[in-house]
Amino acid sequence: MSPSVETPHTLEYRMEKPPLSNEDYMAVTPETQLGSLAGEDGQEGVVEPPARDGWDSKVEYFLAQVGFSVGLGNVWRFPYLCHQNGGGAFLLLYVLLMILVGIPLFFLELAAGQSIRQGSIGVWKHISPKLAGIGYSSCVVCFFVALYYNVIIGWSLFYLGNSFQYPLPWQECPEHGNITVKECEASGATTYFWFRKALNITDSINEMGEFNLVITCCLLAAWTIVCLGMFKGIKSSAKVMYFSSVFPYVVLLCFLIRGLMLEGAAEGIKYMFYPKLEIWGEVQVWRQAATQVFFALGLGFGSVIAYSSYNPRSNNCHRDALTVSTINFLTSVLATLVVFAVLGFRAREVAMRCVTQNLEKLSEQFSVGPLDRDLLPVFNISDPSLDLLEAYREWFNVHGAKVPGNLTDCSLENVMNKGVEGTGLAFIAFTEAMTLFPGSPFWSALFFLMLLNLGLSTMFGTMEGILTPLTDNFKVLKRHKTILTVCSCIIGFLIGMLFTQRCGNYFVMMFDDYSATLPLIIVVVFECFSVSWVYGADRFLDDIEKMLHWRPPVVYKYLWKYVCLLAMLGLLGASLLKMCFKRPTYTAWNRETASEVTLDYPDWALGVLAVLIIFATLPVPLGYIHSTLRNRARRNSIGSGLGTDMGGVYTKCSTVECDTPVAALLDEHLERNRIPKDSPSPLGEENLRLLPQREGAEDIEDSTSV
Repeated sequence: MSPSVETPHTLEYRMEKPPLSNEDYMAVTPETQLGSLAGEDGQEGVVEPPARDGWDSKVEYFLAQVGFSVGLGNVWRFPYLCHQNGGGAFLLLYVLLMILVGIPLFFLELAAGQSIRQGSIGVWKHISPKLAGIGYSSCVVCFFVALYYNVIIGWSLFYLGNSFQYPLPWQECPEHGNITVKECEASGATTYFWFRKALNITDSINEMGEFNLVITCCLLAAWTIVCLGMFKGIKSSAKVMYFSSVFPYVVLLCFLIRGLMLEGAAEGIKYMFYPKLEIWGEVQVWRQAATQVFFALGLGFGSVIAYSSYNPRSNNCHRDALTVSTINFLTSVLATLVVFAVLGFRAREVAMRCVTQNLEKLSEQFSVGPLDRDLLPVFNISDPSLDLLEAYREWFNVHGAKVPGNLTDCSLENVMNKGVEGTGLAFIAFTEAMTLFPGSPFWSALFFLMLLNLGLSTMFGTMEGILTPLTDNFKVLKRHKTILTVCSCIIGFLIGMLFTQRCGNYFVMMFDDYSATLPLIIVVVFECFSVSWVYGADRFLDDIEKMLHWRPPVVYKYLWKYVCLLAMLGLLGASLLKMCFKRPTYTAWNRETASEVTLDYPDWALGVLAVLIIFATLPVPLGYIHSTLRNRARRNSIGSGLGTDMGGVYTKCSTVECDTPVAALLDEHLERNRIPKDSPSPLGEENLRLLPQREGAEDIEDSTSV
């Protein structure tokens, strides 16, 4: 709440809520200290910050928020986790954690950004200057993520460009002199194309190799698209969102309809949803579910705060939190249905090839030597009504062990159990399945165009999580935001060339697994603690009530203070224990064996991991130390100066022109921060009340009238 102006010569002080400690307010400037978020009479009492860009419509904001939260992880991470961790049981666990942890924290970030109307740095500086480091940590993590995320967009561009030919280049193994390439024959056409043609990958992270020129050009194209989309901030990126946020849903629905028409789709979906409730007793499953909730909503990046800061204060951010979270979950389920329908079809095709090969082996055994006819299959292969796979499995379970030739059980479940995630799902398994579709180039182009748009909508949000906080807190950068955007993209491309080396995929995995997870969890722990305990959950709910004109349920207070905070601390502890007790590993491609192998990170790579994590989290303690030392130095220097020159004595005066310390300090404050003297609230409530203390005075009681 701000002091009301009674007359041109009188300032009346009113307090509505207890302020934070004096130290916390000493470094706050009017740009970040907005006083109370709303006045007693709602909108009339709102102290608006300087003019700020805004969304042209609620639709633009909604598409931007959904586009950022719904990313590649919904398509290639969630289905894998669901598949590996109990199917339907994992879905129930995910929903539980989404309700208890995800939605409350998402609502917290939306409300904080919308009410304070600053990026992540400004929001946490508003809570307390000592917490400004939280915002800087969010910016660092966003930068790390943007570096490797755009490489994935570059890969999608590469595959998209190769989709406009028939047959697809990854459909068949290449031949050299009528001899099939050994590596491709041993691994498969799609796997060979990914590791050898697209990445030309080395055998380990220790083998750097030269730059992959084609992928480097694709990365340059990806950064160019991002730069053009972000050229005018949300004014330009919001227009792109109309396509990039909606198009993936069109593609997913097309794939779902096509997938459900494929043989084997029903088995794939049934396999996914079959519940295994015993997994609820495994700590690892809870950790993975909580991590997925955490990343699915984009918590801690600062992008949610940045996007909501462009909203009017009257916007119903509580409804937005519920709606976006629900859409995010339903999108994950939709993507999982699509993935398992298509992978079910692929698994059946693989199993049928297995049956055909085994029957050929059996025929060879019968032609070479005598074989008991009772051991031979009795089913008719040419019968169209016969389920050949099921008939073969029934025969194998009875006679398979008695027949020579090392026949195998062609199990659909065994194929489905070989779960794949991330790039393995998108660029190998799903790509292989699409080669079996009629009109495969069309479906391939559609799929990789979907990945491209999913990646771009998330990249726009990630970049906004960097640019908005910096331009909000540094006036020079705000005046040259376009130059900042272009320079950020150029720097991102130059550093991102690390990932276009032949070993670049290993660095992508390193950044994806370690550069963001731990720092973001730490950031969200501090966010939750800052709002619920430093600022006060009740106080925050009061501010939301004045902003929205209705009070959110009190259950949020207890969720923020206890459930969310304890859950994030538990997730932090589990992640630290995993890193400490199990040496970090990565999956490498061995050219000789044409297979993936798990290797330990070398010592120098562990050093890089440690530097990434420390660099991302270091702003939090540095911000606290910097604010504390700055406040102490300011008190000492100003107190000493006033004590020498004025003796710390204040006298009353009756005119604004009076040259007393209080009036002089007020004029100096207004001039320094370019605040009009007739402003209804030139100072935040606590700033004004503490002004003499900030400038070294000891008593204000006799000097409140000027």
